[in-house]
Amino acid sequence: MKYAFYPGCSLEGTARDFYASTLAVAGRLGLELPEIPGWICCGSTAAHQSDPLLALALPAQTLLAASKLDSGGRRTPVAVCCAACYSRLKMVNYQLSRNAETRRRVAEVVGSDYDGQTPVLHLLEILAADFGPARLAEYVRRPLTGLKVACYYGCLLTRPHEVTQFDPVGDGENPMLMEQVLQAAGASPIDWPHKNECCGASYSITDVSIVHELTREVLLMAMRSGADCIAAACPLCQLNLDMRQKEILAKYPDAFAPFGNRPLPVFYFTQLMGLAMGLGFKELSLRSLVVNPMPLLESKGLTREPAAVET
Repeated sequence: MKYAFYPGCSLEGTARDFYASTLAVAGRLGLELPEIPGWICCGSTAAHQSDPLLALALPAQTLLAASKLDSGGRRTPVAVCCAACYSRLKMVNYQLSRNAETRRRVAEVVGSDYDGQTPVLHLLEILAADFGPARLAEYVRRPLTGLKVACYYGCLLTRPHEVTQFDPVGDGENPMLMEQVLQAAGASPIDWPHKNECCGASYSITDVSIVHELTREVLLMAMRSGADCIAAACPLCQLNLDMRQKEILAKYPDAFAPFGNRPLPVFYFTQLMGLAMGLGFKELSLRSLVVNPMPLLESKGLTREPAAVET
């Protein structure tokens, strides 16, 4: 299976651990992820707040490049890990495929016509559709038995639902793809109500107090719901939830007092998948996380050598 991979800016910067674990898991699964030649920044929050046309032209430029890649007579689908990138790529497809005038104006900016028809998929969608739980389970060498995980999607993967169509069963408010993927890895995803609440990432520079409030609520709900850790599908969410815990405790010393004021490890879902597949800690960049996950992994017996592959 082959996809045109769009890493976006975050995966080559603050989320290099997401990038590393994605490539490690893809390699183990035999999933080909060649990068889109000449990809550029999607614009994310900054562009659509300042210039609506630029906000469409930036992702259109990348999808135009991807549309020229051929996979046996069909367009190569685009694979995305960053939820912000996913949102912008899906939005430009939605807009250009429905509005001829918008499509014309974007074509003037990028210098060529893009029709809005190149498929865009988040890595979670690819794992669920191309492999599925049963097949993913065949790759497990170190089951995540007893690990209670709060699957956190954030607010961009599922909204607006008519645009993203992420996990199209239902209305998008209770996605289950990550739960299915991590259950296949042997984990025990918990039921909790904040799986797609906003973490406040867009306020990280302008008003960090809002970020502290929103991330505190997400973390507290995960703790109240009995989670050992959080699995994130967005680099902005992961960074906020992982990095802000120390800041929250400095601001609110008793914020997590009912739970011993212990920090909660926040993984990328790819790191947990890779761990279950028997990949090494270095390959998965586990030691780059701000909240040290090793005590939790040791307590669950997940630092042992994985089971040997049967021949």
